[in-house]
Amino acid sequence: MKLLRTFQFAGLLAITALPLQLRAQETTGEDSTVVYPASYFAEYLPVTVQDMLNRIPGVNVQGGGPRGSNASRGGRGLGSGGGGTEIMINGKRTAGKSNNSQSQLDRISADQVDYIEIIRGTSGELDVRGSDQIINVVLLEALSNTSLSYEANMDYYHDSEARPGGSMSYSGLTGDLNYLFSASAEPRYQHRELGEHSVLADGSPNDLIDEDRITEQTTYTLSSNLDYQFTERSSARFNALYQQDDNPVDIDRTTIDVRNGAYDPYVEREDIPGTQSNWEIGGDYEHRFENGNRFKLLGIANQNDQASTRERYEVLADGSENKNLFLHNSSILEERIVRGSYTMGLFEGQDVEFGLERAQTTLDSSLALATASSSGVPSPDHGGLVPVSVANANSTVEEIRYEPFAIHNWQINPRMTLETSLVYETSELTQSGDTSKQRSYSFVKPKVDYRFNITPTLQLRMMIEKMVRQLSFSDFTAVTDQDDLDADTQAGNTELRPDYWWAYNFTAEYRLPDDMGVLSANLYKHRHYDFRQRIDVSPSDTVLRSAWGNTGVGEMEVLDVRASVRLTPLKLPDVLVTTRASVRDSEVRDPLTGEIRSFNNFSKGNFQLGFRHDIPSLRMNYGMTINKPFNGDNKLWDLEDIEAEYSDGFAFAFVEYFARDNMSFRLDARNLFDSQNCRDRIRFDGRRSAGILEEVEYMCNGMGRVLTLRMSGTF
Repeated sequence: MKLLRTFQFAGLLAITALPLQLRAQETTGEDSTVVYPASYFAEYLPVTVQDMLNRIPGVNVQGGGPRGSNASRGGRGLGSGGGGTEIMINGKRTAGKSNNSQSQLDRISADQVDYIEIIRGTSGELDVRGSDQIINVVLLEALSNTSLSYEANMDYYHDSEARPGGSMSYSGLTGDLNYLFSASAEPRYQHRELGEHSVLADGSPNDLIDEDRITEQTTYTLSSNLDYQFTERSSARFNALYQQDDNPVDIDRTTIDVRNGAYDPYVEREDIPGTQSNWEIGGDYEHRFENGNRFKLLGIANQNDQASTRERYEVLADGSENKNLFLHNSSILEERIVRGSYTMGLFEGQDVEFGLERAQTTLDSSLALATASSSGVPSPDHGGLVPVSVANANSTVEEIRYEPFAIHNWQINPRMTLETSLVYETSELTQSGDTSKQRSYSFVKPKVDYRFNITPTLQLRMMIEKMVRQLSFSDFTAVTDQDDLDADTQAGNTELRPDYWWAYNFTAEYRLPDDMGVLSANLYKHRHYDFRQRIDVSPSDTVLRSAWGNTGVGEMEVLDVRASVRLTPLKLPDVLVTTRASVRDSEVRDPLTGEIRSFNNFSKGNFQLGFRHDIPSLRMNYGMTINKPFNGDNKLWDLEDIEAEYSDGFAFAFVEYFARDNMSFRLDARNLFDSQNCRDRIRFDGRRSAGILEEVEYMCNGMGRVLTLRMSGTF
């Protein structure tokens, strides 16, 4: 913690010194909202809303279609907002999780935009609460014509493979109906090359592994967003999405035993056909009463369906094959959300929103494992191999959750706002199948968000919040292990309960004069309880298993400093430089050894530097971003091993040319320096706590450079 405390002290000194500099600057008012009219972007020839946002200092929002259901990643429900950057279209948040407002940024053409607001305060009038920054894209009230946006792209990979893609969006206004329809096909091809070598406990060589992993994947997406204005005070929105992104994988692996000077190659092939699909529908209705009060009702339903069958074959010298592994895993995750709220004024400058959210989430999962055993009866349902019993392999998990909430917003004076909220979360979770269990949880989650605009350009934010981690249902059941060749499955833990933490957050943001840029510093600390770590769930001393479980208390601290600055003092106002430095530290007691160490998979931080240079006279722009992690502490402590991950960093570059108005050509280069991601794994003989070293594995892998040529435009 000493290193972080040094950075904290330096950061606080810098924040404290800022007001001294600002006193000499002229201010024009007390409103912290920044407005960018469409004319601000005209010289840059933007094609989409995303192109416009890329030119605003301090805004870092990546557009593009969704890559899968949010529900599949464990983020259940909607909540009332919190942290980060939120996107609104015409002051409204889209009633969706996969198909949200952010996914529309590449679909809405720039000529439909009236202005863009950067909202840094809180208000009962906002459709989003508790976010660091809100971007509100306001469209023209009347569109003279409909708009058709298109993009055609070609990805070129390091192994000389090429994959086409593209998208099309159609939007417009008919009477009181605003509509947006889009379709896209996005290549996700990957060719990952892996090399690994290992040594035994005495330092002697053990084996060498060379692996090629090819994923043939293209994501197909259909989506729609409708907005209908019934009257001046009543409106409704509807959105829908369907996505198909099957991900079949082919693996070729050669393992060479080099112990005692031997050279014994063992060749394997794996065929893993994978299917993935998800859909989502959502809608909301809002009515504003004559007295200014507001009622809103929202509903969302989604489903994520995934399945994969892993079959492994030993390839013999004569070219024949022997199957030695069958592993099938499937899951269907569904979510149904209904949320209603009523907002009303209390006193001058004060309002309150209260409401209720109900969410039903279900997971149906199954896992089947079979091996080429000499004992047992082969099964045609298990690839012709002998089934192996796996604990908790077939399971249905259902959660019914209710969240009554109240949010009070107080405009203390023109420069100060205070938002307080209280959420009561109660849920009942039922598990059936191989394991039957029912449990209930309840939490009170308060939050205080104070913002002080010292000047219109300098804002201080202080927030205290109790947060509860939503459980990932896959942690209750057995799942496949794609990262460890010696462990085909991972155990589930039916006793797992949500962990929670108190978050203390302090932020200072300074917007430089004349739109030169934004400087910010964010210092926050979390104190965790019932902390989630890998624990010992072994049924015996001879059969060792680990799973995610609850332990004691953990603490983490982060200092995040950002700058997004135009080089106007150097007479380069069209060059925007962005940089970020994040320093992180954490402490928790290891549940197996009792030692104090950092959190699992918790990096020390990272440094990012990037720029973009717009040259309107040449109708072009170009840029580059480099992200370098601070390696050394990104580890996973498990029952029988310790994994440490590190990487060379990541670089991205682009150049774009506008052939004419509303048409551009762009070349992107991802992983520009052909960076590698590496992992060192220390294996122990038995439990790690015994300290008996077995071997150490050193692995690096990479996917090479990817070049993408895009042509996009609007009609």
